[in-house]
Amino acid sequence: MKNSLKLLALTAVFIFNASIKTNAQEIELDRVAAIVNSGVVLESEVVELIKSIKLNAEKNNQELPSDNALRVQVMEKLINDTLMLQIGERMGVQVSDAQLDQTLTNIANNENLTLEEYRQSMVANEVNYETYRESVRNELITSDVRQASVRRRIYISPQEIANLLTAMKEQTNNEVEYNLGHILIEFPMDPTQEDINSAKDRADKVIDLLNNGSDFAKIALASSSDASALKGGDLGWKSINETPTLFAELVDGKTKDEVFGPIRTGLGFSIVKILDIRGRQIVEIEEVNSRHILILPTIILSEAKAEAMLQGYLDQINAGEADFAELAKAHSEDASAARGGELDWTDPSIWDPTFAETLASLKIDEYSKPFRSSFGWHLAQLTGRRTLDATKQMNENRATQLLYKRKFNMESARWIKETRDEAYIEVFERGNK
Repeated sequence: MKNSLKLLALTAVFIFNASIKTNAQEIELDRVAAIVNSGVVLESEVVELIKSIKLNAEKNNQELPSDNALRVQVMEKLINDTLMLQIGERMGVQVSDAQLDQTLTNIANNENLTLEEYRQSMVANEVNYETYRESVRNELITSDVRQASVRRRIYISPQEIANLLTAMKEQTNNEVEYNLGHILIEFPMDPTQEDINSAKDRADKVIDLLNNGSDFAKIALASSSDASALKGGDLGWKSINETPTLFAELVDGKTKDEVFGPIRTGLGFSIVKILDIRGRQIVEIEEVNSRHILILPTIILSEAKAEAMLQGYLDQINAGEADFAELAKAHSEDASAARGGELDWTDPSIWDPTFAETLASLKIDEYSKPFRSSFGWHLAQLTGRRTLDATKQMNENRATQLLYKRKFNMESARWIKETRDEAYIEVFERGNK
């Protein structure tokens, strides 16, 4: 099986990469950097991502590790992305050109540029814009796949919510947020005691380097197996409630720049640093009331057909020929169908990002156009919007959200590791063709 997969992938790429022989000279168009199941990672993809990371590091005045260490991290990301894209293809996850253009426009706006100005800036930096554009599409797909795959693995019990609510009540309104850095020295699959000892030795060396003033982001890029490695190990700003329990117990009440570890987990040895601390401002929570109709694409029902069905329902509603609730009861494939698609008052941040963003763009009682989320195709209506102070229901929603975030990163790492363990992966040295 292993040889046949390798032969299949190499055959496909050799056809694409057929060398042009002129005057006894061979011109290599591209080559295989890695085989991932029946797909491949091409050297050109590796080169483009490394170039992009270096440009971004230069722009942000960030120090990078050696080219070899950076290449290892880039290969890991591209292999993981390839696996998730393969899963996404089986799941039928797609990102339309309209969705992609909106995402790129948002990225450009964050840098105070128009989309065209952003494109021109990339061309000026010798970055292939079309390649970059497709890489953003792939990032959106892999994000949807990860969310959908990991979400079903996370269970939050009523007792966990009750315990967290009790803890939240004991905290002051000026809750502290931590910006944590994380380095994971990973175990191999089914590690032996020798593997564990070796990982511990490497983790101890990392601790020594950090205690002697080495740059955390550079070491994370070079050494970490965590998904945050290419971000310099930066986990972002999190309150104690959003932080994995093991880390929260270590950093609570501690000061900036403190380093903790090695901390043994099921994945390996973790090293945590408090990069920064800030006081958290309490803000009001906006809830929305809405209803939707969900259609799930299948092998028989295509993406285009699902979208067309919902557009037909919308046309009927606008013409006064059909009632939204009745259509939801008859056709929606969501648990809310029996309630006419009603989702009740909810903090939209717990939903799929695309669903939340669509509702945010609507006026009250306005219908959306059919749109795709990681779950399927939706037709939605915003029926209300309100701002709340802390209430029992809001606190329960927030507790659920915080617990989900706390569990997501660790469960995501386990899922990726399991996916890789089940896959056929072969990485080629740069000298091999």
